[in-house]
Formats: sequence, C-alpha cells, structure tokens
Amino acid sequence: MLSHNLGYPRVGSQRELKKANEQFWAGKITKDELQKTGREIRHRSWKLQKEAGIDLIPSNDFSLYDQVLDTSLMVGAIPERYLQLIDGKSNRELDLYFAMARGVQRDGLDIKAMEMTKWFDTNYHYIVPEFIKNQEFNRYSDKVILEFEDAKQKGILTKPVLVGPVTFLLLGKEKEEGFDRISLIEKLLPVYIEILQELATRGAEWVQLDEPCLVLDLSSEEQNTLNFAYQKIQAAVPDLKILLATYFGALDTNLSLAANLPVAALHIDVTRGAESLPEILENQVFVTSSKLLSIGVVDGRNIWKNDYRKSLNFIQQAINILGAKRILVAPSSSLLHSPHDLDLEHNEKVLTPEIKNWMAFAKQKLHEVVALSKLAGTSYHTNEAFIINQKAIESRRTSTLIHKQDVKERVAAIKEEDFERVSPFSLRQNVQLEKLKLPLFPSTTIGSFPQTDEVRQLRARLKKGSLSFEKYESRIEEEVISSIRWQEALGIDVLVHGEFERNDMVEYFGERLSGFVFTENGWVQSYGSRCVKPPVIFGDVERPAPMTIRWSAFAQANSEKLVKGMLTGPVTILQWSFVRDDQPRKDTTFQIGLAIRDEVIDLEKAGIKVIQIDEPAIREGLPLRKSDWKTYLEWAVDAFRLSAAGVADQTQIHTHMCYSEFNDIIDSIAAMDADVITIETSRSQMELLDAFADFNYPNEIGPGVYDIHSPRVPTVEEITVLLEKALNVIPARNLWVNPDCGLKTRKWPETEAALRNMITAANLLRESVTITQ
Repeated sequence: MLSHNLGYPRVGSQRELKKANEQFWAGKITKDELQKTGREIRHRSWKLQKEAGIDLIPSNDFSLYDQVLDTSLMVGAIPERYLQLIDGKSNRELDLYFAMARGVQRDGLDIKAMEMTKWFDTNYHYIVPEFIKNQEFNRYSDKVILEFEDAKQKGILTKPVLVGPVTFLLLGKEKEEGFDRISLIEKLLPVYIEILQELATRGAEWVQLDEPCLVLDLSSEEQNTLNFAYQKIQAAVPDLKILLATYFGALDTNLSLAANLPVAALHIDVTRGAESLPEILENQVFVTSSKLLSIGVVDGRNIWKNDYRKSLNFIQQAINILGAKRILVAPSSSLLHSPHDLDLEHNEKVLTPEIKNWMAFAKQKLHEVVALSKLAGTSYHTNEAFIINQKAIESRRTSTLIHKQDVKERVAAIKEEDFERVSPFSLRQNVQLEKLKLPLFPSTTIGSFPQTDEVRQLRARLKKGSLSFEKYESRIEEEVISSIRWQEALGIDVLVHGEFERNDMVEYFGERLSGFVFTENGWVQSYGSRCVKPPVIFGDVERPAPMTIRWSAFAQANSEKLVKGMLTGPVTILQWSFVRDDQPRKDTTFQIGLAIRDEVIDLEKAGIKVIQIDEPAIREGLPLRKSDWKTYLEWAVDAFRLSAAGVADQTQIHTHMCYSEFNDIIDSIAAMDADVITIETSRSQMELLDAFADFNYPNEIGPGVYDIHSPRVPTVEEITVLLEKALNVIPARNLWVNPDCGLKTRKWPETEAALRNMITAANLLRESVTITQ
C-alpha cells in the first residue's frame, strides 16, 4: 500500500518566499536570489516528505505566485497585451510572469494584471486564464521539467503535478464572444502531451493531473471533453502512470465518468465526499479493472488531528473489495491550505498544550498519511500510534473548554424578527439621505490603509513587552488622526480610521471573541505573497467585551465627516478560520453573528452612523454543487442579517465583497439587504455589474474602480471610464465611488496617487451629471 501527497505548502515555514518575492518586486534582490529561495524551499519540502516516509512525493506543486498562472505560462496562454515584454527579448519569463499576476507600470509600460478569483470554495486565489476565439497554445515554460530534474539530482524521483487540461479551461474566461472555452481542448492537448512525453522520457513513472472540476456540475459536453482528453493522453503516453486527482467534494453525477477514465489511479476526497467511496467500490468497471484507488482520508484543509479509527474504516472498506495493493493513502487535497508545522508552536500562552494536542499541520499530516498506510490491514487496535491518536480524539470530544450552555441557549432563542431591519430599504434610503447629507456619488475606501513597517513594529513591540500599552495607544492615535486629516484634505466623503491597530481582518476579531485560539506560525497562502494566519474556532463563540468601539469612536470624535465603523461579518470569520468540525457550520456562524450584532448595536450607541460589515467570503462558502446552494445561502444570508438588523433606519449598513461571481446568487446578495454593497469590478472592467443591472438590484452599490492588488496607479481617465460604465447600469442616486478592496498591503505613495485620481474622477462625474440633470 503506497502513501502519497498531492502538494505541499510553498511559502516556506517562515514565509521565506513571501519575503523574497516582495524584496524582488522592490528591487532589493536579483532574479537569481529569488530563484535560489525557491529552490531551497523545494529542497526542504522534498527532504521532509522523504524522511516522513511518503512514497510518491510531488514536484511542480511549488509556485512563485500561483499554480494556475504557472499553467498559463506553460501552455503559452499569454494575453496579447503582455507580448511586448518578450518580443525580441530573452530571459524575460519572470518579468512576464509577475506582470500577468500583478500588472506593470514602469519604463513606459502600463499593463493591467489578469483577473483573480477564488480557487473553488477555498480562500486561495488563482490568476484567471484568458482565452480568445482562435486561441493558440504552445509550450512556453519548462518549469515542470526543470523541477522534476532538480528533484532527481537530489535523489528523489517525484510525481510531477499539473492542473488538468479540462479544469484549466473551465477555470478560465472567454475574452470575446462567439465560442466556448471548452472547445479549445483539441488545441491545448498537444502541449500537455508533449510535456507528458518528455517527462516520461526523463524517467517519470507517475504524473498527477488535478481535475477538481469532477466535483462540479458538468454539462454533457464537459463530461465528453474529459473522456476525450484522457483517451488522447492515454494513447500518447501509454506507459506513464497518470494519477487523476479530484478533491473538495463528492464525484456524484461524474462518478461513472471518473471511474471509467483510462488512468492508472483515481484520487477521491473522503473528508468532503465520503459518499464517493462506497459508490466507487460498487462500480463494477472500476472494481474489475487494474486501476488504483487513492483515498484522501487526511483533511488537507483543516488543522484537526486525524481520527485513525474513522480513516482506517474507510481504507478497510476499499481493501475488502480491491485488495491492499490497489490502495494509495493520501491527504484529501494539496496541503497548500494547511500551515507548515505544528512543532513551530512553542508559546503555551498562545496555544495551550491541551488544544495543541488536537491539531495537525502539514508536516504532521504527512506522518498521519504514512501511519495510516502502515496500520491499514493490520490488528491496529493494540498499536501504540493508534492508541495515542485515539486518546487525543477522546480528549477533544470530552473537553470542558468547548461548550457554553448560555451561548447555545441564545442561538436557540433567535426569532424571525431578529433578522429584519425596522423598515424596508426604500424607506431607509430616504431617511439616510436626510440624516447623512452625502453628495451624489459619495466616495469612501474599503477600510484599511497601508501598514508601514513602523506600524507593524509597534504591535510587535507591544506583544514582546518592549513598548507600554499607553505608548502604543498614543502612537496608534497619531496614525489615526494623520489618516483622518489626509482623507479630509483629499476630499473623501465617508472616512475610515485606517485599522492601524489590526493585524488581520479575521484574526483581530478572533482575538477578542471566546472560542478562538491562535498560532504563532500557522501561515497559509492566500495569493501571491499574501499570507494569512487563520484563527482556530475550537468552541462556542461569544463577545466578552466591545471590540472596535475604542478606535471607531476616537476617529469619529476627531472629524466632522462621517467615519465608518469597520467589522468583519460572521460568514467571513467562519470561512477564513479553521473551523470546529463537531457541530454544523450554521450553528457556529449564528454564534458569531450574535457577537457581531452586539458590536453593531454598541457602535450605533457610540455615535457611529455608517457601519461596514465585510462579507467577502459569502460566495466562497457556496457549496460546489448547486443542489446544496439553497440551504447554505439561507443560513449565510440570515447570519449577515442577524448581525446587521439591530440598528435604526438612519444607521447605514455597508458590506463588502471581492473576487466573486454574483450572477447565480444575486437574489441572495439582495436578500442580505445591506444599504450599500461595495464589490470588486476593476479587473473585470465592470463585468460583474451586469448581474446587478439584470437583476435590477435596488440598493446602493460601490463598484471598485481600481485594483488594489496591483501596484500600478490608475489614471483619472480610466477611472472615469469605469464610473461612466457603472452609471449606465446603476441609478446615479445609488452609485458610490471606492477602490476594489482594503489598502493594507499597498505602499503609501501609490495609495495616495491612486486615491487622488479616484477623487478627481468622482468630482468630474459629479460635475457632468449635475450639468445634465
């Protein structure tokens, strides 16, 4: 019985890649130094997996930015606007790569980045491939070959990992009308086949092709395309063992298709799609074939220790039908979504030994996979590793730290009226227009401002005890007042306090809510160099004390303009945390919703008239199968309404969402009943607004007019064009002007320049509309 891994975290245990990327972008290190950091991370990962006992170790799971972008470069899917970077020039692959990810604005160049969106239902973001009608593909990047050879030189024969060709096409977007991107498969396959053939020539025995699209609702054409693609691949590389990996859900309606594809092994995720296992074992075509079954029993997306008893039951079911030699044991998905190493957590005041004993990070999950592969098929009940594991599982199940009866009773007592504002939006809007006295096209930002090294050091010094709490607060007050004065001078209509006291939009709240615990080094990649350290929800959640009143009230007291209170919504706190798995997610979300509701009411009492409750993860949490959407959307929308509905009509509730497709859930977005919604639209050139226009969305909207995830500064003209596009589909009374997202990760010079251009464009639009009306 073989063990294997689908992918390993790539930013480094101390975020070495993040730091190297950012130094490279700032011109502080060379390309060679950046690539050296990447090699060192890969070498450590391969060595660690080999020492853990993993039989099939992945390569090409490393990426300097994103694996989908790597694939676009591999097959030459390079949008025309970037070709000027490589025309007649050599050794420009890295410049091209980062330009596609981040845009470029230097040396007379001004090229926008490609669109970015969520990877299935995770908090990881990928760069969206762009396709045109007569798209041509050609082999451009040899990264997969080079990393396979790099591992061979280290004495490790790896299993190269590629995004599968059909998933790659489905993840992309048509950039012109009149064709379906799935029709490009015949042009794409020759590039994949050429790469697979070279890998085979160079000695690769196994190659992992990731086709998570198999857990989605696929059309018959898409199903046929999968069959066509893998028939072609099998015919072209008959001696190469293809491991087809699916994850994040059950195969469901695609099970028969997956079972019959001509591959050497099929991987299924039983942590999120356990029903696929008995169905596969009942599929006679699969059972009577020689295919191997890879069983993803160790959760690649959460931090809880594996329950060996439960996992071994799954594995035994498969052994009973297929025999041990046809089984592979693996994590459910790539460990990209897990922190690196629990052994790096040394501070018992941050993470207590009792709770730490319930956890496993990526390194520990490797050992779980290997242990399960060795225990399976044996009399494991007396095995020491099994006994130790079961003691940890029982310790968590019976712990008194987890349950709070008063919290459970409060959730049980929620009534229908707790989800409803006093009046409908049509009446609230008139009240707010009178009370808030905002101009046409009011401008605002999404919440955070750049966090300089000095601000970060303030928090670090406070944490270490080298700075007193009084001096810390005094310095944060200076930062808040400075940002308020700067916004006032710029002419922004609704200000923010800048969030200088906050580390992360979820972690900050988790630190102030009961039922949460934190890590020192539990970093996971969100996109590119952006890493987050998700809180861990281990027990019942409540708010012991106000969380944001101090700084919101301070900022409002220092300005005659409106200052927004800034909160993170219950669904986003849930989605961007590692969540307890011992109760329904709905129950946990409602607990958080009640805590946020308490904060909203207190903000209103403190004189805050505009309150933003960010919910960028509503769309992300959507189940992958449409049949499951209704139940999720009902409780997710209710959780937001529960958090927001306790205030008077004159208090304006905002929400923010980014990197989401809204067309198929626009009725649920409307049901949230936020007075103002701000959304990401700049990378898509306002395409996302079509959903709101077609739906005739009744409330106010702030479509983001510039991309904060790129360092380039948008011109007044391009912002004006976007605002005019928005005005074509949004009534002037309902249109706000704002960036795509918070500005925490940007630098001050580019932020100042971009916001100045945004305000200039807003004023120009205001003048032109005033003249014509």
